[in-house]
Amino acid sequence: MLTTLVASSKGGCGKSTLVTQLAAHWAQAGQNTAIVDADRQGSSFRWAALRPDNVPGVLAFEGGRRSLQKLPPDTRQLLIDTPAGSRERDLEPYLEQADVLLVPVLPSSFDLHATLGFLDELRSINRVHRGKLPVGLVANRLKPWTHASQDAVNQLAEQSPFPVVAQLRDSQAYVLLSALGKGIFDYQSEQVRNHQQDWKPLLRWTKRQH
Repeated sequence: MLTTLVASSKGGCGKSTLVTQLAAHWAQAGQNTAIVDADRQGSSFRWAALRPDNVPGVLAFEGGRRSLQKLPPDTRQLLIDTPAGSRERDLEPYLEQADVLLVPVLPSSFDLHATLGFLDELRSINRVHRGKLPVGLVANRLKPWTHASQDAVNQLAEQSPFPVVAQLRDSQAYVLLSALGKGIFDYQSEQVRNHQQDWKPLLRWTKRQH
């Protein structure tokens, strides 16, 4: 089983988008996929409950560490959506179980500043420090055609101790599909395939770590 922990020191940066889109991808790939939603907002849990019958289901649990004990033994992919504004103590129940840790970042000075401080905290965690828990940054809601987004990605890459493993463009598609319990990997239209391309570097990086 591959366990992906998604965390950020700031709310509203796209944690649940990462969790749900990856869950849709792995479910469509035929892998039994589960979500543990430890965020009080419960966005990932509600998304899984909304998934219609014509797409592969994703099992979801609300709550924290105890939910890990409810996972079916044939689970292949586990995604953990942590509370908004997480610190090390919030992540502690999941750090030993996690295989990779993803941190979404928005291209703004406030988000970059908050994230760099959070990354320093992560670097001091024992498993991260020893290289046993790979950390990848996901630049989210980018406008690739603007200098501001590219400057933010460059600044993040230069100042972060961890690699930027994906750059996801800003799109209303994520908002619309989330309300339906779906993801971009549940569709195969030309327009959606362009967005799917953004995720390929992240999926390759995750696979290499596992």
